[in-house]
Amino acid sequence: MLNKTAAKNLTIVDHPLLRHKLGYLRDKNTSSSEFRDLVKEISRVLAHEVMRDWKEMRKVDIETPIAKTTVERISNPPVVVSIMRAGNGMLDAVLSMIPFASTGFIGVYRDKFIHSTVEYYFKMPSDIRGKQAILCDPLVATADTAIAAIERLKSYEVGNIRLLSILISSHAVEKIAEIHPDVQIFTVNVEIEMNEQGYLVPGLGDAGDRLYQTK
Repeated sequence: MLNKTAAKNLTIVDHPLLRHKLGYLRDKNTSSSEFRDLVKEISRVLAHEVMRDWKEMRKVDIETPIAKTTVERISNPPVVVSIMRAGNGMLDAVLSMIPFASTGFIGVYRDKFIHSTVEYYFKMPSDIRGKQAILCDPLVATADTAIAAIERLKSYEVGNIRLLSILISSHAVEKIAEIHPDVQIFTVNVEIEMNEQGYLVPGLGDAGDRLYQTK
């Protein structure tokens, strides 16, 4: 049972089609190419949900083939940030839904020997100050890399941060809520268990390895 702050900051995007696709993601017999396609399909839905309450819109006068009218277009678009390398599996799909967004990359991993995170790459657009950031990472287990990425984005004074994840542990939801209570999380499912190696249970294995056939 999540605490109140964690529950408030969490949106579980529940839909029969998503549960169907998640079942194939979990299956160890799903091929790498199928796995990539499923991650993209799920990510498009998550992108739709993360933009559902977008308030910054502008009016534009246009002409349809029939008549003049006024339409709405998104202003001050977000920056979509991938936590490499697994986040790259979500990136193109999210950008296909938000093609006017700018893009950033954070390379960070949890080093089990020094019990800390290590950043090896950081590249952001020059105009991210004040922009909403959509952070992509398909699996969040311990939350160490997600928290490191959030803290780096905040050091650049971005606006609201939202985390998109296909699976996240209940431990991670509560840890993020404790350290960064302003960050909203959008996910397909919350996993209750983690094993000694830090993998979600039942989970779907290592997302990066399954996306790119590495081990």
